[in-house]
Amino acid sequence: MTFKIPLRRIGVPVLSALATAAVFTGILWVQHARSAWPFERAASRPAADGMVGTEPTSGADATRNRVPVDDAAARSLDIRLETVGRQSLTQTVRAVATVAPDESRISHVHTRVAGWIEHLDVSTTGEVVRAGQPLAHIFSQELLSSQTEYLSARRNTSASGISSAVIASGRTRLGVLGMSAAEIDAIEQTGEPRRLVTVVAPLSGVVVNRGVTVGTSVDPSTTLLTIADLSQVWVLAEVPEASIPGVRLGTVAQLDFPASGRPAFAARVDFVYPTLTERTRTLRVRLSVTNRGGTLRPGLYGTAVFESTGQNVITVPRDALVDTGLQQHVFVAVGDRFEPRLVTVGTQQADRVEIREGLREGEQIVAAGVFLLDSESRLRATGGAGGHQHGTPAGGQQAPVEPKPDPHAGHKQSSAAPAAAAPADSHAGHRPASAKAAADRE
Repeated sequence: MTFKIPLRRIGVPVLSALATAAVFTGILWVQHARSAWPFERAASRPAADGMVGTEPTSGADATRNRVPVDDAAARSLDIRLETVGRQSLTQTVRAVATVAPDESRISHVHTRVAGWIEHLDVSTTGEVVRAGQPLAHIFSQELLSSQTEYLSARRNTSASGISSAVIASGRTRLGVLGMSAAEIDAIEQTGEPRRLVTVVAPLSGVVVNRGVTVGTSVDPSTTLLTIADLSQVWVLAEVPEASIPGVRLGTVAQLDFPASGRPAFAARVDFVYPTLTERTRTLRVRLSVTNRGGTLRPGLYGTAVFESTGQNVITVPRDALVDTGLQQHVFVAVGDRFEPRLVTVGTQQADRVEIREGLREGEQIVAAGVFLLDSESRLRATGGAGGHQHGTPAGGQQAPVEPKPDPHAGHKQSSAAPAAAAPADSHAGHRPASAKAAADRE
């Protein structure tokens, strides 16, 4: 009697738990037989009507699936197809352009002797000068002494009647110190040295910098004036970093400087700088331009438009490309369905995009209606309702729906199980022991 009481106490809860587990197991297997839940993912279920519409295609985004679309659905979605082909892309690049002096036509004026500026013929920046025009007059003690020595040597040799090498060397020295041949001939004729030496313009142009004034002490290292020949100027264009492949040596550009009053004109790139400007992330290219009338003034801003024709490449409409930011794909027509395919893009224009990898010539792609198609593909990949709409019968009638099993059925049956075993009360084991104790006390 003492062993029967514990067995009866443990056996009733165990039987109740086994009955509950059996009911839940049966419900799960019934659900598995009907819709494959929860043992398989929705993406692996076979599509209705034998269509492969839920399995990701090779090379496609894992968040998108094939979408079967019939002719009526294609018309309603306004889907338009295009055959993949090759064409030559003309890339247009716009850049900011600036006029600058031609560095090969800039001259710095220096004196060859030490001295002082006594007179300036050009006293303001911006003056136009001609080659050979006097610019400044300088007093130099060194040059004055050299002239005196040269004239003395001439007088001594003329008296003896013998031409000396001293005269030739003295004339050469005066030329090295900056005197012109005409000035040397003049002092030979007069027999008197010149107190001031004249500095002349080495070329015609505009004075862009004046570094001295009257009374300034100068030496050969002092820059007196800077003269720039503006009959030909440079145009420096800042090409954005992303557009660098479209601009190279010899590329033609249309230049427009509205403030100059000159109509737009064409020029060719004659130099591409080897480094980028880090602050603006642009590449500087140079174009040499003839400055007729001086209308292109250094510092003037304008625009440069480059157009380069590339090789024949595979292109698609820009609207056909779905760009997620991390990757790009297009929808390819395969039979009666459209599959997403990852692609590698190249040059991008306003209406066309180069495809470097992922497509072949002759394939059909979706050129319009991609947005709704991509939404349907995403919905199928996530197992949404859109992925099951193709199971509707052709007649338009809704397929019969089997009654869903009650999720609480297991709980009802488990509740009934203890009710059936009601005579075996959980406290039954305590009652006989109490009765026996009462009999012993009597």
